[in-house]
Amino acid sequence: MRLAGKRAFVTAAGQGIGRAIAEAYAAEGAHVVATDLHAAPLHGLGVAEGFALDVTDKAALQEAVRRAAPDILVNCAGFVHAGTIAEATDAEFDFAMNLNVRSQFHAMQAAIPGMIARGGGSIVNIASVASSIIAAPNRFIYGMTKAAVIGMTKSVALDHVTKGVRCNCICPGTVDSPSLHDRLRATGDYEGAMAAFIARQPMGRIGRAEEIASLAVHLGSDESAFTTGQAHVVDGGWATG
Repeated sequence: MRLAGKRAFVTAAGQGIGRAIAEAYAAEGAHVVATDLHAAPLHGLGVAEGFALDVTDKAALQEAVRRAAPDILVNCAGFVHAGTIAEATDAEFDFAMNLNVRSQFHAMQAAIPGMIARGGGSIVNIASVASSIIAAPNRFIYGMTKAAVIGMTKSVALDHVTKGVRCNCICPGTVDSPSLHDRLRATGDYEGAMAAFIARQPMGRIGRAEEIASLAVHLGSDESAFTTGQAHVVDGGWATG
């Protein structure tokens, strides 16, 4: 088991990519502390600990991270806002910054001192290919926040490269998840929107959460001990176009 003896803290573990990562980590022997905004989606997850946590509550988040004392921190919580800059509101901008960016900042800030004291650790941030890598239509706020995640990842990696703490991010393309289907339904043309998402993936399909989780296992494990500060694109070739 590649993660035996390691403690992992995973946010947004109730569904989608976060859930797949929590399950994969547990299967690889990690002691997984899984959190989500609500406790109900965590039922039946099969991890060591699971509880409700609002990651936009700095004090609660940092207390939970310090208490968990993770060797691996996975920052997965986020929200996808639709729209261009002309349609963006200050409220949407603030919400996205608080959830997509500040929660990762606060979690890393709480986890790093303990990781250093224990001799090292690995941070895995979930960003997106829609960021500083490529632009996606009608994703102004989302793309901005995920570009910030890549920037934070590289900065944290460089500042701690000699202290045993690695920091990488994963940049998925379109991945099958409950939140994706919610966004598709919100367009009013579910089938047309799904066809459009599939069409922009050169592989002719969207990704699976388990495909993201497999990379998260590698980045959390000692197999990736020489890897830090990288934005790992998993997008079915979307960014190559």
